[in-house]
Amino acid sequence: MGRFLRHWFTVTLALALTVWILPGVHVNSWPALLAGGLVLGLVNATVRPVLFILTLPITVFTLGLFYLVVNGAAFAIAAAIVPGFQVATVGWAILGALIVSAVSWFVGSFSKE
Repeated sequence: MGRFLRHWFTVTLALALTVWILPGVHVNSWPALLAGGLVLGLVNATVRPVLFILTLPITVFTLGLFYLVVNGAAFAIAAAIVPGFQVATVGWAILGALIVSAVSWFVGSFSKE
């Protein structure tokens, strides 16, 4: 349970930083931010692997660059599920996914497993 809560906190922190940095990503309230972090973690754990498998030929053909679009799609799906969490365009979703991934990796690199 501690690992789950640590991961949820990390993704929520990364999402908060993303909202602060990017003008195309909006969260209306703290509960929406917490729900957005939870749903983003769940979407990344369940939907993103399925999208990756389905788009594997395109990802290989583009030498992995299409994976950015897959991450952006997962970010946009999470935003569509959570009321109060909006993403303006697909471009903002891709940038938001990049920032959340980078911040989550950075914060997670300091945690002990």
